[in-house]
Amino acid sequence: MSTQVATPRRSALTVWLPVLVWACVIFAFSSVPSLGTGLGTWDLVLRKLAHVTEYAILGFLLARAVRRPGLAVVLAAGYAATDEVHQTFVRGRHGAPLDVAIDTAGAVVGVLVWMRWSRRG
Repeated sequence: MSTQVATPRRSALTVWLPVLVWACVIFAFSSVPSLGTGLGTWDLVLRKLAHVTEYAILGFLLARAVRRPGLAVVLAAGYAATDEVHQTFVRGRHGAPLDVAIDTAGAVVGVLVWMRWSRRG
């Protein structure tokens, strides 16, 4: 006879609030007219690493919320595209399709981390 341990049901607030908060953080950073550090080539590298990191976190949180890795990546890529459009309206910023690709790659990393993390439990 097997016994199952009852687990508390995940509430929508518990899983979606972190996604919403993190999406707002990304939106806030995208609203800053210039995030340049003045470090030349390093500035570009640091900004692209920031893209990967912020979308890895978003990918992880989305995968945790929807529990479907492919859907999490699609949702993150969609948000990345709208974020780049948003940046076209911010003085000193511009939207770039390459950044959508970098953001999506970051989301894939986050989803892969979630997949590994979720198998632990």
